[in-house]
Amino acid sequence: MSVIAVDGADDDRLADFTAVSDPDLARTRGLFIAEGRLVVRRLLTESSLTTRAVLVTPTALKAVEDAVATKPPVPVFVVPQDVMDRVAGFHIHRGCLAAGERPPAGDWRARVAAAQRAVVLERVGDADNVGAIFRSAAALGADTVLMGPSCADPLYRKAIRTSMGAALTLPFAGAEPWPSILADLVQQGWAVAALTPAADAMTLREFSSAARQRRVAVVLGHEGDGLTEAARTTCAYRVRIPISASVDSLNVATAAAIALYELR
Repeated sequence: MSVIAVDGADDDRLADFTAVSDPDLARTRGLFIAEGRLVVRRLLTESSLTTRAVLVTPTALKAVEDAVATKPPVPVFVVPQDVMDRVAGFHIHRGCLAAGERPPAGDWRARVAAAQRAVVLERVGDADNVGAIFRSAAALGADTVLMGPSCADPLYRKAIRTSMGAALTLPFAGAEPWPSILADLVQQGWAVAALTPAADAMTLREFSSAARQRRVAVVLGHEGDGLTEAARTTCAYRVRIPISASVDSLNVATAAAIALYELR
């Protein structure tokens, strides 16, 4: 473990961490930023992604130094809290960041080759929702997440944090071309289910019974508009979660968790 004390926010060795508050800058540099002690620990000990550097306060170092020791020779920059805040551009209250290298774009075919459960997203644009879906997917037995058009970046700092690091460990890939990927999954024998609040759709429990012993892909759409017609009509099933008539729909991350739990 290479521990390096740094006293100034203008030190060039901390340049990667100036991308904390600028997701476009992070992507341009081929980086992602992990925030918080638990998330950084998972990056270091459970993820196959490459950690470029760690930035911690002295107190935070004590909480993660055993994890850092598993990934030599990652440089660990130790700074006062005020230096960390100036570099990041806002207060990092847990005093722990890591800069990682973005992986090459994954091929969705490789991701589903040995998978039994997949979550497929279309236009899910809120980073917190994407992160929560990754967390539920990891907890409830999904093998991969496929990201359709206009989805929030799962390696954006907020998405990683909300996922509690699951976005760093659960395989994902872009779902292109869209929506013909859904037809490809159907042809491969997957039970591809479009989640919708439509009253004429089959219930989740009915679908769970019908899809037993099959590979299942749960397809979820935009927070306000749901799935596009093209995506809905390409899926083999239209599936709803029965809810009170006084509520029009569920939050997309909540719906994903309920569907994965039932299918488990």
